[in-house]
Amino acid sequence: MGGATTVAPVPVPADCVDGFAEAFYGRPECFLDPAVRRCQSAWSFVDDTVTDRALTRLRSDLASGVWDRRYGTLRRQPTFVGALRLITALPVDDTSPR
Repeated sequence: MGGATTVAPVPVPADCVDGFAEAFYGRPECFLDPAVRRCQSAWSFVDDTVTDRALTRLRSDLASGVWDRRYGTLRRQPTFVGALRLITALPVDDTSPR
């Protein structure tokens, strides 16, 4: 990219309305909605059998409370820092002496 480059984590707010996977960190039940999954390209790389198995387990863990016992703090977390990064590159100032 050239110049001075920085990489900064981007906290995702709990009420993020974008459809990327990390936007639902505290709302896992959203993954049960086929419309949500259709908006996330990552699901297209997962075999249907694996998807069905994962959704069955998620549905069961949500119904039994297992998910909340393990990960419930995510529901109360105002932001989540995951894989999302902001990369900024500023051009080199060619007018400065070398």
